[in-house]
Amino acid sequence: MAEIMNSESQYDRAEEVKRFDESKIGVKGLVDSGLTAIPRFFIHPPQILSDLKPKPKPQSIVIPTIDLSGPRPVVVEQVARASRSFGFFQIVNHGIPVQALDRTIGSIRAFHEQPTEVKAKFYRRDVGPGVNFISNVDLFHSKAASWRDTLQIKLGPTLPELEEIPKVCREEVVEWNLGTKALGERLMGLLSEGLGLDTDRLKNTTCLEARVMVGHYYPRCPQPDLTIGIASHTDPGVLTVLLQDHIGGLQIKHEGEWVDVKPVPGALVINIADVLQIMSNDEYISVEHRVLANPSHEPRVSIAVFFNASAREALYGPFSELTSPEKPALYRQFTYNDYMRRFFTKELDGKTLTNYYKL
Repeated sequence: MAEIMNSESQYDRAEEVKRFDESKIGVKGLVDSGLTAIPRFFIHPPQILSDLKPKPKPQSIVIPTIDLSGPRPVVVEQVARASRSFGFFQIVNHGIPVQALDRTIGSIRAFHEQPTEVKAKFYRRDVGPGVNFISNVDLFHSKAASWRDTLQIKLGPTLPELEEIPKVCREEVVEWNLGTKALGERLMGLLSEGLGLDTDRLKNTTCLEARVMVGHYYPRCPQPDLTIGIASHTDPGVLTVLLQDHIGGLQIKHEGEWVDVKPVPGALVINIADVLQIMSNDEYISVEHRVLANPSHEPRVSIAVFFNASAREALYGPFSELTSPEKPALYRQFTYNDYMRRFFTKELDGKTLTNYYKL
C-alpha cells in the first residue's frame, strides 16, 4: 500500500486519501507495513514546514505549573493570570492519583497497539454509539494529513453502553471520566472566580456536561520534518484537560513564538478554549497549539477531555457581568450548534473561529 501511495505517476490525492481511510489501518498500520517514506498526502506545504524548524530563543519561556493544594485565593489568582497571559497552564495535586494517570495512558496505548483487524471494528467517521477510532478528524478537509491516530469516546452527559467501549481500556476510561468530571467542576469554579463571577457561573451554563475524550497515538514518523502530529489550531468548546506522557511534542504560540509544553511528572495540562474566551469577553485567551510529528521510536500517547456546553440551542456570548458601556461586548451571540458545525467543516488550520463571531 505504501508503494502505491507514494507513486508519483498519475497522483490523485482524493483517491489516495479515500483509499487510506477505507483501509482502516491508520498511521500505525503504515508504520507497521515498514514504510520508510511518508505518503504524499501527509506532506505539509513549505510555509508550514519552515515554521517547524527550531528557532533560537532569547530566553526560556516556561508554561506556569500551579499547585491546586495551595490556598484558594492564591490558586484563583494564579489560574486567572495564566489564563490571561498564556491560555495554558499545568496543574499538580489535582486529585487524580499518578497511578490512575499511568493506567489511563497504558490502556489507550494498548488499544492502539492491538492488531488492525481488532481496531478496524471501531473505525468510522461518525461517533455512532459514542465510540470511534479514526485517523485525522479533518482528513477530507485538510490540505495535508497529520501523523496520528485517535480513539474518540463521548463521556457526557452519559457514557456509552459499557460494551461499546473497547475492553482493553474500558475500566480505565470509566475511572478517567469520573476523575476528570470532578476536576473540570473544580477548575470551572476557579476560572469563574478569577473573572469575579460566582463560583458556579460556568457550571450553570451546562459547560460541564457535554464531554468528549480523545486518545491520540503518535507512532514514530520516518520523516518528521515533512509532516506534523496535529496542525496548529485552537480548541472549540470551553475547556480542555490534557494528559500527556513523557515524550513531549506539544507546543503553544506565545507572543508570536512556538513554546514547548514540557511534560511535568504527575501534571495535567489545562487550556482555555474558544467559547470560554468569548464568554470571558477576551479576559481569558484561547491560543494556537500544535503537536510535532514524533521522531522517537517510542510512540507518544496523549489523552484530552474537551468540555462543551450541552445546551446546544442556547445562545452564548460574553457574560453580561463582564460587559459595560466602558467595556462593551466584543462578540455577538450564537448557538453552540452553529459554532460546532462551523468547526467540524473546516480544517485544523490555526484560524480560530472566535474571529467569525467578533463584532
